[in-house]
Amino acid sequence: MSEHLIAEQASSSSQDHFLDGPELPTGITRFWLIRHALVEENARMRMYGSMDVPLCPESLIAQKPMYRALAERLPQDAQWFISPLSRTRRTAQAIEEAGYGPRKLTVEPDLIEQNLGAWQGLKYDALPAHLTLPPHPFWPVAASDCPPQGESVIEVCSRVGRLLDRLARTHAGRNIVAVAHGGVIRAALAHALRIHAETALHFSVQNLSLTILERLDAGWRVVTVNELPGV
Repeated sequence: MSEHLIAEQASSSSQDHFLDGPELPTGITRFWLIRHALVEENARMRMYGSMDVPLCPESLIAQKPMYRALAERLPQDAQWFISPLSRTRRTAQAIEEAGYGPRKLTVEPDLIEQNLGAWQGLKYDALPAHLTLPPHPFWPVAASDCPPQGESVIEVCSRVGRLLDRLARTHAGRNIVAVAHGGVIRAALAHALRIHAETALHFSVQNLSLTILERLDAGWRVVTVNELPGV
């Protein structure tokens, strides 16, 4: 095969995957990743990690427009997944109540937030005394620092990467909504972009933000990151 023909085929294949408008093509394995809503104030003062802490009731009321925007934005034919922590279930339910409608919420253990082990529950100002490495500029813990009885960000990235690959195989060509956690979504971006966990910590993933990833034959594609619905 000539080099010219190979170049033409490669160009055609790339153009097939261009996104030229707001409408996303159907038949694509697409992940709609939502970070849970804001947790209550006392929990925000501590490293809560995989602790099961409640949502902030005032924010649930104040952010109703964001829930309505998510209800309108998310595809109706999606398969829904949540982590084992109640804050993801309650966030998913709030989206349903805002107009999306009831759906089966499948609990996926590998969507859980980073297990901070012995550091969970520590106040932020007490954490530095326990670290073995300097903290990341945008996260209290370096990606390779592993809490006693916990897991490092690097380990979270491996766990989430395996999960994404598995769900992409078992739900090929489908829409997948996953209500999860900031650490999990950063890990998903690390997997999709093939970047180090330390680099992925530079991403801002705000509460109720939407991140969209696609699994194509050519690899992973990032459609949007930290999209704030209704803002």
